[in-house]
Amino acid sequence: MASLTINSKFRMNSGYEIPILGYGVYQTKGAWKALVEAQEEGKIRSLGISNYGVQHLDEMEVYIKELEEERGAGKGGVISVGQWEIHPWLPRNDIVQWCEKRGIVVEAYCPIVRGQRFAETILQPLIKKYNKSPAQVLLRWSLQKGLVPLPKSVTPKRIEENADIYDFELTEEDMKDLETNDYSPCAWDPTVSTLDQ
Repeated sequence: MASLTINSKFRMNSGYEIPILGYGVYQTKGAWKALVEAQEEGKIRSLGISNYGVQHLDEMEVYIKELEEERGAGKGGVISVGQWEIHPWLPRNDIVQWCEKRGIVVEAYCPIVRGQRFAETILQPLIKKYNKSPAQVLLRWSLQKGLVPLPKSVTPKRIEENADIYDFELTEEDMKDLETNDYSPCAWDPTVSTLDQ
């Protein structure tokens, strides 16, 4: 694994870079076309999606091809980034793999599960082993999965703590210990709706 620092970045399909420790809205086909047009006009740099399930991603890929047939090659837009709730209790491996195959940067919101899982048994040995907070272990898990975690906090001390995750690395075994097959979102999950809703 490459060395990660607070200055590490992901390069998106658009060529622009975003910080790895990061920074989204459910869009319909009409909104996508408007975003593509806004990008062509130079109003936005990169196009992204949020909360799309694999079925939505497949539909969007077809729609992008339809736009290219209608508007010309390369005129359907490129998905550069996507946002989903992702953490050990909602790993979304299918979505992450879909995006990885296409070079799409995956941003993970709720990476610390709103603090609701800090007492979980699977976290306790890692908290002790690395002398880190549950949030730091979960954020490190996100980074090592190749995700851009989006922790939310307004508390300066927590913001600083969330950024203090570059002095340790979870082992392969640690990462396996954090793997679950759970489906436990802590936020609303629109990935099960259709794109036309």
